[in-house]
Amino acid sequence: MSEFQEKQDGYLNMQLLRFTTAGSVDDGKSTLIGRLLYDSKAIFEDQMEAIERASLNRGEEHVNLALLTDGLRAEREQGITIDVAYRYFATPKRKFIIADTPGHVQYTRNMVTGASTANAAIILVDARNGVVEQTLRHSFIASLLRIPHILICVNKMDLMNYDEKVFDKIRNDYEALSENLKTQDIRFVPISALKGDNVVDRSTNMDWYDGPTLMYLLENIHIANDRNYEDPRFPVQYVIRPQSDKYHDFRGYAGRVVGGVLHKGDKVAVLPSGLMTKIATIETMNGQVGTAFPPQSVALTLEDDIDISRGDMIVAEDNQPEVSQDITIMFCWLNEKPLVAYGKYTVKHTTNEARCIVKSVEYKVDVNTLKRNTEDKKVGLNEIGMMKIRTTKPLLFDSYSKNRVTGSLILIDEGTNETVCAGMIV
Repeated sequence: MSEFQEKQDGYLNMQLLRFTTAGSVDDGKSTLIGRLLYDSKAIFEDQMEAIERASLNRGEEHVNLALLTDGLRAEREQGITIDVAYRYFATPKRKFIIADTPGHVQYTRNMVTGASTANAAIILVDARNGVVEQTLRHSFIASLLRIPHILICVNKMDLMNYDEKVFDKIRNDYEALSENLKTQDIRFVPISALKGDNVVDRSTNMDWYDGPTLMYLLENIHIANDRNYEDPRFPVQYVIRPQSDKYHDFRGYAGRVVGGVLHKGDKVAVLPSGLMTKIATIETMNGQVGTAFPPQSVALTLEDDIDISRGDMIVAEDNQPEVSQDITIMFCWLNEKPLVAYGKYTVKHTTNEARCIVKSVEYKVDVNTLKRNTEDKKVGLNEIGMMKIRTTKPLLFDSYSKNRVTGSLILIDEGTNETVCAGMIV
């Protein structure tokens, strides 16, 4: 194997961390991402030259690294983030996908979209303003989406003379509000995205801080246990029947392992039929393997011929998901067209699809105060709350807190085919 192939294989096998950034307007999210990319040598020379020219033309004193992520014309003109911007980069230790999400309350749906697959959330707090309503809102959404790790970056410390007391107060204030959150792992880092303090390189201006830099945390934060390895779940996506001379009798069930660990020879149940069988082989593009675990994509063959199609789920014989037509979900409404009372929608859950009716809206949540509103049942764009739906056929699901894949679903408007709602099963 050549040196190039070895490096390529090493890159492909590196662990991937998805993280999202959130914060109030002008807290420096886009600048922070630009700093991460710049200081970790993930920007090409021509990109940097273009940013330098754009900054000069705008009459700015410093190179505006925010221009790396604010790609829409309106974002550049207004100096805000409107849509989710994804950026990819890698260090020798790990690969990263960044979702730069907006801070405005009217773009809550964009933040939910960007954060839905994240392992970690970076929440920026302006050192001048401390913990504000938007901090609470972004923390609530991160907690609602069960993001396992929250990194609180106290930004613009350079404007507060790198004062340790400012950082300590913000940390104490946030710890007080975080008692109501469901996130267990919360870290605090004092930074200056503009100057680069404690982002990639350790700051010489804050010798009172002896913790890790933001990049060190991103490279080393433990995410191996973030997935559910206890409850085997394998939604069938496609039935493979080559019907060729070489593979005349082959019948494989392709999909992605979304929970637990599957072994060759395991006793499994096929839902919704409930029929029992054993895993004969686990096939991959590189040949057969003995085990499969999240998020691997594999094809299973079974010892018995069972009628299985897309939307069915292969699970452990003694560990099965909930099966019901009546489902309670925490929702975020994603569409400008409001929820229609007793409206009918298409529901997509794992590889399954059904129709449903919205039975009731239990309450809405004021994301700035976390108070529940049980009186107003009208649901519009960006609103979050709890509702009950009834599906035309039973779904196979876990609670979202148990499994973020089998516990999530979306509702689709049957007339326009637009995704109108994201749901987390309670």
